[in-house]
Parts: sequence; C-alpha cells; structure tokens
Amino acid sequence: MIQVLSSAWALLLGMGLLMVGNGLQGTILGVRGEIEGFSTLQMSFVMSAYFLGFLGGSRLAPEMIRRVGHVRVFAALASFISAVMIMYPLLTDQIAWILGRVIIGFCFSGVYVTAESWLNNAASNENRGQALSLYMIVQMTGIISAQGLMLIGDPNGYETFVIASILVSVSFAPILLSISPTPAFDTTKPMTLRELMGKSPLGCVGMFLLGGVFSAQFGMASVYGARAGLSLVEISTFIATFYIGAVVLQYPLGWFSDRMDRRFLIMLVAITGACGSVAGMMFGVNFPILLVASFVIGGMSNPLYSLLIAHANDFLEHEDMAAASGGLIFINGTGAIAGPLITGWLMGDAVFGPAGFFLFIATLLVLIACYALYRMTQRAAIPVDETGTMSPLYPTASPVALEVAQEVAIEAAEAEQESQDVA
Repeated sequence: MIQVLSSAWALLLGMGLLMVGNGLQGTILGVRGEIEGFSTLQMSFVMSAYFLGFLGGSRLAPEMIRRVGHVRVFAALASFISAVMIMYPLLTDQIAWILGRVIIGFCFSGVYVTAESWLNNAASNENRGQALSLYMIVQMTGIISAQGLMLIGDPNGYETFVIASILVSVSFAPILLSISPTPAFDTTKPMTLRELMGKSPLGCVGMFLLGGVFSAQFGMASVYGARAGLSLVEISTFIATFYIGAVVLQYPLGWFSDRMDRRFLIMLVAITGACGSVAGMMFGVNFPILLVASFVIGGMSNPLYSLLIAHANDFLEHEDMAAASGGLIFINGTGAIAGPLITGWLMGDAVFGPAGFFLFIATLLVLIACYALYRMTQRAAIPVDETGTMSPLYPTASPVALEVAQEVAIEAAEAEQESQDVA
C-alpha cells in the first residue's frame, strides 16, 4: 500500500478533488432546481442526462486516449467539466442544464477511464487489489466530503458552483505535474450481450435494475430532499449517509460473499435494501429514520454492484472476464438512464409525491431479490471453494476498473489453485 501511495498519490489526490466537485454539483443542482421552480419531471430529465453522457463516454473515451494520449484527454475533459459547472447558475434553463449534464457525464466517464488506467499502470501484480480498493475509498470519501461543502455557499447564488469549478480545475494539476509515466492503453473487445446473458442471467438482469437504483440515489436524492422540505443541512446529511453506508458495509458483505452462495446473499441484501426503502417511504417525515433508511439503502445497493459482478465471474472462463466487463457496464448504464426519468414521474404531485423516490428504489430491489430467488431454482450453486473473490467496486467505475477487478479475481483464483495443488 505504501508503494501504491508513493507512486500514485498525485492521481489519488486529483481524483479525490474531482469527486468532491462531482458530488457537489449533483447535489446543488437538485436544490437549485427547486429554487428555480423546475418540476420533478423536468429535473428527472436533467439528472438522467448525466448517465446518458456517462454511457457514451465509457464507449468513446478509450478511442480518444488512443488518438491523442492520456494527458491531453484528461486535461481537456477536466476543463470542460469546470466550464459547465460555472455555466449552471448563468443559464437556469432546462435544456441548457440537460446539455451540461450530458457533457459532464461524458467527461467524467473519460476522466475515470484515464485515471484508472494510470492507476493500474502504477500498481504491481502484488498490490493491484489494494490500489483498486484505495481508489474506490477515495472516490466515496470525495462524494461524502462534498455534502459538507454544500453548507458554505448560498444555493441561490454562485458560490457553491464556483467552489465545485475550482476544485475540478485544481484537481488535475497534481496529476499533470507529476513525474509518473503515462501508461500504454488497451481495452478488451466486449462480449456480446446475448453471450453474457447466457452465461449469467442474474448478473445481467441485476445490473440493469441496479443501474436504476444507483441513478435514483445519485441523481434524485437532492431533488427528493428539496421536495420533501428538508433544510440544506438535512439534505447534505441525507445524501452523505447513502455513501457512508456504502463504504462501511462494502467489506463485511464482501467477506460473506466469499463464504456462501452469492445468489442467496444477493437476495438477502436486496430485500434488506428494499426494507430500508419502505421505512423511508412510510416514516420519511422523521429525519433520524430517514437517515437510517439512506444508510441501509446505500449500504446494501452499492455493494450489490460488486456482488453481481463477482457472481457473473463465477460462470465465466478466466479469459472471458475482461471481455464481459464492457457488457456489464453497458447494461448498468442503460438502466441508469431510465432511473431518474421514472423516479421523477413517480415523485410528481399527481402520482406519489416525494415518497415515489423510495417506492422506485424499493420496487427495483424487490425485483432483484425475486429474480435471484428464481435463478436459485434454475441452476445448482457453484461450491464456495470454486468461486472467485469479490473485489470492491462502485457504480462509478469505468471499464478499466472493472477489468482490473477481473484481473485481481483471476490472480487470486490462480494463487488459491496453486496452494491447493501444493497441499
């Protein structure tokens, strides 16, 4: 871990600042949209646009890096992010915000691809898994820290948007000024969706539904808070608690994942998250219960991402794991685009109001649990000692991070097999 920090501290510092900026702009838009009089349906299109851009960036960024290199891509995309964040308070128009969110989603996706390939190059075979874990912790810490900065500026003014823009502008300075060499870049050709569905139906269906769950959290939680009449402090705390739950419960669930039938654990985790959603829907007027609900939802739904990937890997040959990563991210991204749109409709005054936020999440998590139960009746479980390890990943990961996680799983499986052969 010391070796990872010494070789990649600039990258980790830069990504931490970027995630603070990203978490800040996502939250402030939901609050500012309420101030500007945007309806929940209008804000759902704004929030969904981020995931549309993110999906496009995950497909196009690798080619951009091959053409002009890591440094130019990273600097250009970060500059666009900073510029759009300044644009938000100047052009308080739904179309302008939608276009801005598409651009920011595209740029963040490209930045993640660039940074994660750089991090992979800085790590060795022995510490690649630790490097990935540290990177994911930095990402979540950045998003959590961003919620505290919400309290510095007035959401009616420019200060918060300026702070987010400054953080993004400063973030790529340590990376671009570091002496770490830029890596060679290559990604694996993705497996077809038909092949992937045949290998792991639960992995595919679960990733699609989970995309909607995550995008509702990341995109619509601040909209919910504003519509529910929460104060700025309460909105910030509410959103931060989602990601605190994700960080706290990721590793305990990973420990259980390597010791039991993953389908059963997926079902339990999804049911627990759904119960948290129902509690938020029924008792959301009580703020402490609202925080418990957000902790449970975040703590269950984010680790589900890693669980579903690990489950899919259990039915893939080692040589196919990297190829499957692009397909899994595409499926998850497709579900993420639809998430805010459906949530925004459910949150409309003529439908369920703010409670529609929790109703949507609960419905998707129940569907994941039911499908996991169904799959348990269709195929025998793989013995626990023949399954791979679960690497911690969050839905913000790019195809590069997913491929690194696949490599870590393969190396761990090979090392375990060698130890068994020796024994």
